[in-house]
Amino acid sequence: MPLLEPDPRALRPTTAARPAHDRVAGHRATGTPGPLRGDLIALLGPDKVLHKVSDLVRYASDASPYRFVPQVVVIAEDLDDISAVFSYAHGKGRKVVFRAAGTSLNGQAQGEDILVDVRRHWSGIQVLDNGARARIRPGTTVLRANTTLARYGRLLGPDPASAVACTLGGVVANNASGMTAGTTRNSYRTLASVTLVLPSGTVVDTAQPDADAELARAEPALCAGLLALKAEIEADAELVARIRAKYRIKNTNGYRLDAFLDGATPVEILRGLAVGSEGTLGFIAETVFDTLPLDRHTSSALLFFPTLSAAAAAVPRFNAAGARAVELMDGNTLRASVSVAGVPADWAALPGETAALLVEFRAPDEAAQEAYERAAAQVLTELELVAPVASVSNAFTRDPAVIGGYWKARKAFVTAVGGSRPAGTTLITEDFAVPPERLAEACTALLELQRRHGFDAAVAGHAAHGNLHFLLAFDAADPADVARYAAFMDAFCRLAVRRFDGSLKAEHATGRNIAPFLELEWGPRATELMWRIKETVDPHGILAPRVLLDRDPRAHLRGLKTIPPTEDPADPCIECGFCEPACPSGDLTTTPRQRIVLRREMQRQPAGSPVTAALVDAYGHDAVDTCAGDSVCQLACPVGIDTGALMKDLRHRRHSPREEWAAAQCAQRFGAVEKAARLAVAAADRVGDRVTGALTRAARKAVRPDLVPEWLPQVPGPAARTLPATRRAGAAAVYYPACVNRIFGGPAGHRGPSLPEAVVAVSRRAGRPVWIPPDVTGTCCATIWHSKGYERGSTVMANRIVEAAWGWTAGGSLPLVVDASSCALGLAREVVPYLTPRNAALHAELTVVDSVVWAAEELLPRLETVRPVGSAVLHPTCSLQHLGAEAQLRRVAEACAREVVVPDDAGCCAFAGDRGMLHRELTESATAKEAAEVTARHFDAHLSSNRMCEIGMDHATGGRGYASVLLALERATRPAP
Repeated sequence: MPLLEPDPRALRPTTAARPAHDRVAGHRATGTPGPLRGDLIALLGPDKVLHKVSDLVRYASDASPYRFVPQVVVIAEDLDDISAVFSYAHGKGRKVVFRAAGTSLNGQAQGEDILVDVRRHWSGIQVLDNGARARIRPGTTVLRANTTLARYGRLLGPDPASAVACTLGGVVANNASGMTAGTTRNSYRTLASVTLVLPSGTVVDTAQPDADAELARAEPALCAGLLALKAEIEADAELVARIRAKYRIKNTNGYRLDAFLDGATPVEILRGLAVGSEGTLGFIAETVFDTLPLDRHTSSALLFFPTLSAAAAAVPRFNAAGARAVELMDGNTLRASVSVAGVPADWAALPGETAALLVEFRAPDEAAQEAYERAAAQVLTELELVAPVASVSNAFTRDPAVIGGYWKARKAFVTAVGGSRPAGTTLITEDFAVPPERLAEACTALLELQRRHGFDAAVAGHAAHGNLHFLLAFDAADPADVARYAAFMDAFCRLAVRRFDGSLKAEHATGRNIAPFLELEWGPRATELMWRIKETVDPHGILAPRVLLDRDPRAHLRGLKTIPPTEDPADPCIECGFCEPACPSGDLTTTPRQRIVLRREMQRQPAGSPVTAALVDAYGHDAVDTCAGDSVCQLACPVGIDTGALMKDLRHRRHSPREEWAAAQCAQRFGAVEKAARLAVAAADRVGDRVTGALTRAARKAVRPDLVPEWLPQVPGPAARTLPATRRAGAAAVYYPACVNRIFGGPAGHRGPSLPEAVVAVSRRAGRPVWIPPDVTGTCCATIWHSKGYERGSTVMANRIVEAAWGWTAGGSLPLVVDASSCALGLAREVVPYLTPRNAALHAELTVVDSVVWAAEELLPRLETVRPVGSAVLHPTCSLQHLGAEAQLRRVAEACAREVVVPDDAGCCAFAGDRGMLHRELTESATAKEAAEVTARHFDAHLSSNRMCEIGMDHATGGRGYASVLLALERATRPAP
């Protein structure tokens, strides 16, 4: 037992528990039942079977209002694993549900038996035909695929608002479309081929020329059944007409019956049926999409109308003018969006009746763009607009930053509105479609229906396609509130179908919420055909029961999840999953969403619950220790939840008074600590990695793994003993070399100047000399303590550095340039909560500048590049993302290299100061994809802006020699001899 092992009980919730009907039963505290666990481990291996109760709980929630706890979670790596699970399910009578991103809004990614994770090992994109097509694995996010395709001037047709998180497997399985896809650019229309694993285990690649012959040999009954269904449908002229009419508007409710009309063979029919099948007919192992032109010339406007009906009435005019997207937002949506960074605060005061249209035209060239703008200008003259549109003449903009802000507000509809819902309420997200010409009427009817049932909901949607979205919040723990919700849903479905002949699911797929209303929309004949499709393809019913088809009229009320209160920063979370792709621990332990989901389950449990005990025991490592604390989740979260800060607070809770005292002593005597650290690095450099590694591993066992760093290969040698001499007189800025750059030197083999020498030299060369204060030794930005949750140490160092910086900068008259991005962020923002009122006032007068920003804005205009290298790869740090300085990093790099590459899979390296040395597995997992891209080719330079991140990337890439971009700039601008 280590000397300073923390007490897990410190992680128990501090707020009073509220036992809930959907809590995990006490007998499940031991996780997966033994026979099931043993069978699957024997079949797949222990690394592919998650069976702790904490594993089951964190996979039990998704972006929907439902919650079902699986019996076991399988991390499938390949087709063999999928086939093995299918075979096991057949033999044992088990059920299987697939889960990728968990962004589905109606419980499609949840199951009560075997849940198969098909995200972690299923990402990748191969560009075909110079971008005209793309082969994409199902765990690849839409954003990741489009990032690659953009280099070819192409993109995917589907563009859901959750593109940052949702994966292509889920997009196809739900036929998700989005803002611009409509009925012509969605998955059904743009999916060239698909590789399916059928419930029997048969693999069908619909692109293969002999696919039908192979399927007929392997599955004769299936082929005969599909062709019989096709003949039956085609023989019913009335049904054919009904099917064609239903798909003139957006419709994802039920199976795609037009697959039988569009497909001539069993394989072609299967390709169509796979789209929107929600994992009920097979596993989508690979997709090939026909891509579309990117059309980079964009003009957009955000137009405000006095009423929702007035906005809806304007939609057909913009459609006729050629708009690619016309997005509707009602007053509740606009007001809630102020929680999104960058949205004007005055939207909060907009009248409740106000509505807005986000109108966008996209063109292949400027001539076409101008033509669209002229047509739009004519439409504007015919409309009654209200503030904040200043004037018709300047309503449309081409500014990418402004357009990006518009779309950020629109895409945050679910999460921003959901985040502002009353505490403890569950969020329902529904979408439906009506003929576009009846949109205004449908809006009015929907709002009246909501008012009648006591809902003050938000409405938004893809107005160009008659597709409306609305949100409802209710308390799933209150039977009366559930009954109110149920009454509304019954009335809404009748309204949408009988009054408007609409589709009850336009793009979110049927899911658990609409499955009971499938027959209401389609009628008995078509609905029975859908049941027969399921029986034909999955005769044993092993896949996703009750997700798309359910005969229980109250099935949509089963499994509704409660949202118990937990720590205040986490309460707005609607479990949307937008944070997960950014999280460096997502493939190792838990994601931000899962960390919150686990806290909520602790709150559902009664006092003394064995489930709580088991969750708390696992939470220390799986959630708290392996969180990088980088807060990139906050950047990805539409309502800005900083789960990293919450984990730091939990680290603080686990500290004993003795630990806090020791941390404060280290801060007070940091000069000696810094000197000792540099000497230790120098000694390690002499004795080698093996001896130093053995010593640190022994110390970690004796003290505590989360306190003693482990020595890693690629850790550089010591920094120079002294900093370069500078003069205060005439200095344009104060230069603060971060403590990490006073301890660690450059990468192995580096023969040039140190980083402080380079910053001094290049600043002098540009005529903007900097001054290094002689007493910087022994000071720090306080991130060392803040990241570990040591409040006393943070307080000591935060106040010391601010007082010192105030003196160095002559009361803030000079900028303070910091040469490590994490330290620049720490000094600029993260020290503030720890400051005394007096020092907070001093801090407000300081100008803290990251050295990359200093170089881009102050030095580059005054420098001449003399010796650029051929190629450089960049690792943008998460601190630079928080500082909004990624563009400056690229600008400096482009002055140093003729080709600059940012890997498509670049993300937080999770080294996080020394966390990569405390939990090396965290950095190795976080950097795996980026490192694979980097090592796949040669680069002349490997550049970043933070020494510890550079060490982490060196470790990940086998010692590629990552270094500060400022070192590269000094070399590139050094005068020829």
